[in-house]
Amino acid sequence: MTLTELRYIVAVAKEKHFGRAAQRCHVSQPTLSIAIKKLEEELGVSLFDRSSSEILTTEAGTRIVTQALRVLDEVDVIRHMANEEQNQLEGTFKLGLIFTVAPYLLPKLIMSLRTVAPHMPLILEENYTATLTEMLKRAEVDAIVVAEPYAEPGIDTIPLYDEPFFVVVPKGHRFEELDSISTADLAEENVLLLTEGNCMRDQVLGSCSELAAKQRVAGLANTLQGSSLNTIRHMVASGLGISLLPSTSLTDNDHLLFSIVPFEAPAPSRRVVLAYRRNFVRPQALTAIAQAITHAQLAGVTFVKE
Repeated sequence: MTLTELRYIVAVAKEKHFGRAAQRCHVSQPTLSIAIKKLEEELGVSLFDRSSSEILTTEAGTRIVTQALRVLDEVDVIRHMANEEQNQLEGTFKLGLIFTVAPYLLPKLIMSLRTVAPHMPLILEENYTATLTEMLKRAEVDAIVVAEPYAEPGIDTIPLYDEPFFVVVPKGHRFEELDSISTADLAEENVLLLTEGNCMRDQVLGSCSELAAKQRVAGLANTLQGSSLNTIRHMVASGLGISLLPSTSLTDNDHLLFSIVPFEAPAPSRRVVLAYRRNFVRPQALTAIAQAITHAQLAGVTFVKE
């Protein structure tokens, strides 16, 4: 059994296809297939079900691939331990971000990171919290930017900032002239929400109990939804309904599209955190990412001081 063989089976488990796995590992498909067959013969078990076009792990294969991921992760630890003098702020850093944070944080983070860690380019992944969490556990990303509540075994978090939500309404809407509104007011309106799978949808409903109750009664099919914050912005501007947006997503020119109304205190908000594996071997890189975010000029947020 070799580390190369372990990398091969992890790649096949991820890609569910021998050809794509071979490309991922930069080898020919016959080379990869022969190596995996050799490993299966050595272990005396079939790791993959090859009976359909999509290659799936067997029950035994799933357990072995999970352990292979742990082994490969520990190999990275050993590699870094063997060269403790290396600069942790040099080399790529794989960062994942949820969809409702990435477009607004990244431009300012990149600018800030040029000062904090100029030799640490980012490999970026935008996705849902659940998908990013699985990628983090498989060491496919080094850290992820997500929103609380967030708790996963073996994963720690660094709090970054608290971000309030604002109500956005079409021009001429009756809320437009108000100084502030309550969460109860939302239940009287057509409120556009993000589609299921977006954690911000859950945060909004968790902060607005009356709206959540109305949504449960109406059902998913009768709820106005948008696939992204940018889509929701334009749906509001067109007059379809009202919605909630985080402060970082608002721009100076938004008043031309719609009106922005604050909530009565305490305003609904979310806390954004940086999550990472507890055994991650580049703690200075994590600190640099957190510092770069803290130094970024993010509108309306309150940075968390530990």
